[in-house]
Amino acid sequence: MDAPAVVVENVRKSFGETRALDGLSIDVARGEMFGVIGPDGAGKTTLLRLICGLIGPDEGSVRLFGADPFRTHRAATAAVGYVSQQFSLYGDLSIDENIEFFAQLHGVRDFEQRRTRLLRLTGLEPFRTRLAERLSGGMKQKLALACTLVHEPPLLVLDEPTTGVDPVSRREFWKLVGEFLSQGLTIVLATPYLDEAERCRRVALVSGGRRLALDEPGRLQRSLPGQTLEVVTAEPRRALEIVRTAAGEASAQLFGDRLHVRLDAPAGERDVTEVLTRAGLPPAHVRPILPSLEDVFIHLLSRQP
Repeated sequence: MDAPAVVVENVRKSFGETRALDGLSIDVARGEMFGVIGPDGAGKTTLLRLICGLIGPDEGSVRLFGADPFRTHRAATAAVGYVSQQFSLYGDLSIDENIEFFAQLHGVRDFEQRRTRLLRLTGLEPFRTRLAERLSGGMKQKLALACTLVHEPPLLVLDEPTTGVDPVSRREFWKLVGEFLSQGLTIVLATPYLDEAERCRRVALVSGGRRLALDEPGRLQRSLPGQTLEVVTAEPRRALEIVRTAAGEASAQLFGDRLHVRLDAPAGERDVTEVLTRAGLPPAHVRPILPSLEDVFIHLLSRQP
């Protein structure tokens, strides 16, 4: 079998007094989309910078296609395409000119056909003469993707790429990513959005620079002990307070206009219904559901010291 594309082993990284990563380990197989999931400050961006070879670890090791990306930075630059949440292209250059600049930066010759193919894939071909500063947020991210892939790197690193992007553009962006994934590209994604994590073959849930869990999204959802209930009620915020008062702070979370209630014992629909009814707020509907990744993440966080 091919060696993993990325191996991070027991890595620690600090910035002054702040410990960004604390003994974190992951591995990314070739051809998979791997998600690094966690809130702001979890260490996601630091991990991606280590994988790209932009910084080195204080302890532990990082391997990118078998090599240390920090010590072999030129090779790492050729092997990685990086898209950040911040638009980092040149606003005073056109779409065509931005892609040409990145092609020349990576020493790519005869890039015109590759550029045209990327523009067609991203839907940007009709706008190729438009200045980058005049693009919408979704179009900017598509352009960033095209610039990143013009030198055909085997690994694509996405650092919260859809932050601030409208829902339609976000959906189009992920359709594009799926196209490149089907062509054999390896993808590492960092995101705070749990729904995006479900697109990944495997995910690592991280917090405070530590790995809480690593597995397929479905396996993580099925691993949550006890029972998860979805509660529909006319006053979800009041219901949240009632359930938490009765069963504890970590027992219930609000998801839009619905409650997710986690119980250690099965068959808890009757208990939840009785608690809410006694408080004068009978629920409209209570049913068992498969826990979301957010349910799993909150449960794991509640167990941390």
